[in-house]
This record gives sequence, C-alpha cells and structure tokens, in this order.
Amino acid sequence: MESFSDLGAILLMQGFNGLSVFSVLLLMALGLALIFGQMGVINMAHGEFLAIGAYTTYLVSTLARDFAPGFLPYYFLFAVAAAFLVAFVLGWLTEWALIRHLYRRPLDTLLATWGLSLILQQTLRSLFGPREVSPEMPDWLMGSWQPLDGVDIPLNGLFVMALTFLMTAGLILALYRSSWGLHVRATVQNRAMSGAVGIDTKRVDRVTFALGCGIAGMAGAAFTTIGATGPTSGSLYIVDTFLTVVFGGAASLLGTVASAFLIAQTQSVSEFFMTGSMAKVLTLSAIVIILMLRPQGLFSIKTRK
Repeated sequence: MESFSDLGAILLMQGFNGLSVFSVLLLMALGLALIFGQMGVINMAHGEFLAIGAYTTYLVSTLARDFAPGFLPYYFLFAVAAAFLVAFVLGWLTEWALIRHLYRRPLDTLLATWGLSLILQQTLRSLFGPREVSPEMPDWLMGSWQPLDGVDIPLNGLFVMALTFLMTAGLILALYRSSWGLHVRATVQNRAMSGAVGIDTKRVDRVTFALGCGIAGMAGAAFTTIGATGPTSGSLYIVDTFLTVVFGGAASLLGTVASAFLIAQTQSVSEFFMTGSMAKVLTLSAIVIILMLRPQGLFSIKTRK
C-alpha cells in the first residue's frame, strides 16, 4: 500500500510539474496563436521574444539588487510588466520594419523571421554573454506548499499558473468583448470586407503582432522562475509552441489551451517512466498520428479567404 501511495504522490508531483511547463508553453502558444493563427505569419523568431522577456526580468533584478535592495521583494511583478512592454515595443517595430512587407508570402516570412531569430540570438549573446543567467527570486516565490504528505508544490509554479490564468482570461475577454477583438475577428473572417467597412486592417495586424510578442515576453518572465536563461533558451520552445498551435487548431484559443495541457501533461508524466528524449519522441509521435487523422487540429473555425 505504501508503494502505491508513493507512486500516487510521485505522479501527482509530475502532473504539477507538467502544469508548470503547460503554463509557460501556453503563454508562448497564445502569442503565436495570434500571430500565426490570426495573421498567417510564420514567426520563427517568436522564441527569441521569450528570451528578451527573460533577460528583461534579469536586468530588472540586477538593477533592483544594485541600486534599490529594498525593492527586491516587489520587483518581480514590475519585471513581468517590463518584459511584456519591451517585447511589445520590439514586436511593433518588427512588424513595421519587416513583417508588413511579407504578408501573404508565408515562405518569405519563415525565412525572414528565421534570419531575425539568428540576429537576436547573436545580439543577446553579445550583450549578456554565452553563459546562462538567473534573476534573484524574491522570498515569496521560494519554498513550497504541502497539501498532502509527500507532495511538495513549488510556490513559483503556483505563481506561474496564476499569471497564465489571468493572461488567458484577459486575452479571451479582449478578443470577444472589445472593439479591438471584434476588428481582429472580422479581419480574420474577411480582410477585404473589413477594410471596406472602415477597419484599419494594417493597424490591427501591427497591434496583433506586437501583442503576440508581448505575451511571449511575459512567458519569458515566467520562464525565469523555473529555469536559467541563455541566448538560445527561446529556440528550445519554438517547435513545441508551433505544435501546440497547429495541434489545437489555428486561430482557436480554446484549442491552444487544450493542446498545451495535453502536450505538457503527456510529456511530464511519461518522463517518470522513460528518459526525457524518449518522452519527447512519444509525445511528438502521438501528435503526428492525431494530425494525420484530424489535420485541422482539435478545434477549428471557419474563415473566408
């Protein structure tokens, strides 16, 4: 009986670890669902915006430690906002300087943003060095909560999940209960008609792209609570993020949430029974098989071209 209880506790903790991965993956996928699902832009540099958000958090932590030590217990909330803002502004500039010239040319956007990702990686490596860095975590993010004997749930994981829930709820409300969301949905359904009725589709595209990048920056801030940050940290998530969006169904936020949960939980629980690489192979193989049977993903919406 004790062995079964121990196994149950281990599986419960693995499941919670999967929720932590799910939270970061979902934040990344929400941003990409806007950019890829809503706009049709294949943004291979999306992972680098996660790295930008993570390095922004590290910078805020360093500044607080060196110049305002009394601010250290509170800096992280401001760092999350700063990560979003910095990634949002850089996303806005990227859309204006590069992406707006490549709409309806998916192969060109893939190549251009892949080149941009290499440029951003080298820029981060030049600014911060090749070694991984970590911000100083405030005390309220350290430690764990023990709901059951033998089950320790890290407080940083709880914070990341709460942040993900608030961001997801806010994005859904913005898409379905605001004029901006109405304009986005109208542009996705019929771009030509949206422009004919007075919607500035170019501005909608720019804000949508910048918002997707900003959410990736927020994912970077969340990532610093569970891992160290390096110049290539974002690229480690880009494949899983694209799979999440495609598996869930392009332009479907509900599908993005469901697929992120399934992918994270499958990989986390299977890592208990096999190596990490084999768990990744199992997860990717299951996704490929399901997409062969249902190529439109778990959920899909009808659009007019």
